[in-house]
Amino acid sequence: MSLFGFMKKTDDKKRPADKGLSEKIKSVKVLGAGCKSCHKQYENVKKALEVMNIPVEAEYITDMAKIAGYGAMSMPVIVVNEKVVSQGKVLTPAETAKLLKAIA
Repeated sequence: MSLFGFMKKTDDKKRPADKGLSEKIKSVKVLGAGCKSCHKQYENVKKALEVMNIPVEAEYITDMAKIAGYGAMSMPVIVVNEKVVSQGKVLTPAETAKLLKAIA
């Protein structure tokens, strides 16, 4: 419970920028059809990048021709550095941050 900011999870606080991580992650994209789940994934990715203090702007792509180019079969999809790293489920900001750390 985080009523009035008390007992907030530590994942919600900004962390200092990890220089190595910032240099390794060049682009982050969320591919989706424009549905509620895809929008939620996009917001979660933006929040994870903000919390991790990574200076990359997340991009939201709904063009089916571009999505097909990545070979994704189920959405939402997270693409980092032009590589599909997650598809078919909505990750929380904490799960997204963990995924980004594992990639770098």
